[in-house]
Amino acid sequence: MILEMKVPSPGESITEVEIATWLVKDGDYVEKDQAIAEVDSDKATLELPAEVAGIITLKAEEGDAVKVGQVVCLIDTDGAKPDGGAAPAKEEKKEEAPKAEEKKEAPQADAPKAEAPKQEAPAEKSYASGTPSPAARKILDEKSIDAATVSGTGKGGRITKDDAVNANQVPSMGTPTGGNRSSERTKLSMLRRKVAERLVAAKNETAMLTTFNEVNMTPINNIRNEYKDAFKAKHGGLGLGYMSFFTKAVVRALQLFPDVNSMMDGDYKVAYDFVDVSIAVSGPKGLMVPVVRNAETLTFRGIEAEIKRLALRARDGQITVDDMTGGTFTITNGGVFGSMLSTPIINPPQSGILGMHNIIERPIAVNGKVEIHPMMYVALSYDHRIIDGRESVGFLVAVKEGLEKPLELLMDNNPKKALEL
Repeated sequence: MILEMKVPSPGESITEVEIATWLVKDGDYVEKDQAIAEVDSDKATLELPAEVAGIITLKAEEGDAVKVGQVVCLIDTDGAKPDGGAAPAKEEKKEEAPKAEEKKEAPQADAPKAEAPKQEAPAEKSYASGTPSPAARKILDEKSIDAATVSGTGKGGRITKDDAVNANQVPSMGTPTGGNRSSERTKLSMLRRKVAERLVAAKNETAMLTTFNEVNMTPINNIRNEYKDAFKAKHGGLGLGYMSFFTKAVVRALQLFPDVNSMMDGDYKVAYDFVDVSIAVSGPKGLMVPVVRNAETLTFRGIEAEIKRLALRARDGQITVDDMTGGTFTITNGGVFGSMLSTPIINPPQSGILGMHNIIERPIAVNGKVEIHPMMYVALSYDHRIIDGRESVGFLVAVKEGLEKPLELLMDNNPKKALEL
């Protein structure tokens, strides 16, 4: 029986995906639930499992955009599983085909004159060689590339449309030094293209402004140094990181300045009485922004556990659309890569994003004296259409206060209870 495998819906509102990578080859035997392909949507990369076991026939190429519900492969459930790594039936037929041809051509081995025309066909080749097709010529003209610099892969050396698309005109940059001057052209994944589209839209469609402040991280470092070992032992190896303190400080600041936790919807403002914090993490497929739901109800342990769970899913390529849907405010930590200062871009349709940066010891004035403390710059980018200067600056000051007075403002002067020790 032949089973048609169709593209399942990876999430609400998604109508099209792209075949990123086939994990199997045409004619391979696949087991039920075996991952056969990775597909990109505009929100995530997902694996496509085989619905049944059998011999697979691919019906789409890598890079093809396919509609949800479209057939991408066929699985022959009657196909026998190969023994000891033997090639599938289809491959055996392909390998046997040349033998049959050799037998047919063997009796003609003494007639070389019959093969001469095949060897002496330069006329057709010379005519087509280096000549672009009409579609290829149009592309080359648009890119201002001379056809003589392009190698044709079509019949007789003809330049095809694909040859023209992949051709690059490298400008002269003086005398070559003999070094490697190769280049590579690769298509961005659907996810990466969507991220690029959203970032450009955020810059073009919002009145984005960034305000800065700095935070003395000594109080948080003192708490972490005192309790991190006990926290890890009590909570099954869970680390006490900076993100739980920042999330707690953000939740408090958003409750004081709720406009920062709102969004624009046409001529309306949508305000939320909950805080879903999007945490920007780097995964193998690029930037992911999973969401910590109802962060206002979570403890330090709850925040650390949820961030770890989402980060592992992103790292292992198991993040889903649901994990990244929603979010009322975003925190991004460029400091883990060494960034000292940046202006983060809003994650639409949200109205604000907080950027963390690296911690560097710097001299600062404390009670009239110069002291060295671990300092971090923080940046808030916000949509000025809905958030005024008072709210944005007040919000960032509230974050700074929460981080510099964590015992009083984030732990109710009881760190052991707050950390569930």
